Amino acid sequence: MKLPLSTLALALAIALPAVANTPALRSEPIAPLAAPEVKEPAKAELGKKLFFDPRLSRSGFISCNSCHNLSMGGSDNLRTSIGHNWQQGPINSPTVLNSSLSVAQFWDGRAANLQEQAGGPIANPGEMASTHVLAVDVVHSIPGYVDEFTSVFGSGEVTIERITAAIAEFEKTLVTPGSRFDQWLLGDDGALSEQELAGYTLFKQSGCVACHNGAALGGNSFQRMGIVEPYQTDNPAVGRAGVTGKDADRFTFKVPTLRNIELTYPYFHDGAAETLEEAVQLMGRLQLGRTYSEKETADIVAFLHSLTGKQPDFKLPILPPSSNQTPAPEPFGKKS
Repeated sequence: MKLPLSTLALALAIALPAVANTPALRSEPIAPLAAPEVKEPAKAELGKKLFFDPRLSRSGFISCNSCHNLSMGGSDNLRTSIGHNWQQGPINSPTVLNSSLSVAQFWDGRAANLQEQAGGPIANPGEMASTHVLAVDVVHSIPGYVDEFTSVFGSGEVTIERITAAIAEFEKTLVTPGSRFDQWLLGDDGALSEQELAGYTLFKQSGCVACHNGAALGGNSFQRMGIVEPYQTDNPAVGRAGVTGKDADRFTFKVPTLRNIELTYPYFHDGAAETLEEAVQLMGRLQLGRTYSEKETADIVAFLHSLTGKQPDFKLPILPPSSNQTPAPEPFGKKS
């Protein structure tokens, strides 16, 4: 149906001012985070249960959420995580929030994607200390899980590939849009304070944004730790060299995301920086050859605080009960 010209003109007159008043997306090297698009909600819901289920560990005590606590910014706030039998982990636990935006997983990038990463800790003797065979046996022995696998995958067959695919699908939902910095990027002039804007300007002018860019402010490249000055640590991690075997990749790590950074202390792969102030000053000196003043440090830290987005908010999953056939956990080792 054709509208009369007068009606069409009136409609345009009403619509055009609204378009003109819509805030414009700022042209910056950082993009605002978009809310996640949940393409397979049933699989994500199954993955959420598995993410929180400690029965994937040999002890029946450690879940994915133990080291990637969704009440604590998707990390555990420890220098290095605690594994099976209270073993000290070798490296700082990176946040799981916005991890779907990373070029690869783990500090050294040895896992190509979230699904591949999810299988690692389950079978790592220093982490969950199970095996993929045992994890499959445990899940397969739980009737409630078999019913969900049937609904999600079309059959009740339980495989490690299906377990990790479901966990990865849930982790894809753990995106944190809506930070005050995102609001500013989307055109809200009042979203940031003068100090935060000064910190962002310094962040760009100093060169921090060369590595911490994109929607996640990091996670999309590997960089050497200690470009201007060598980084001193007693942590044995060698970075990408452990994956590639190339000495040139020694001490090269995936650039961490700065999203929600105020929640994910301590910092660096060895967790050596306890505060954001310490991390900013160290990075300035080691990566950029710059010594920040107390005010400059405070400005950058203020900007970093503006990067905290809306945290995952959902109903805690109720896990299906074990059956008489479920292998018993071994929290204190095998019984003699």
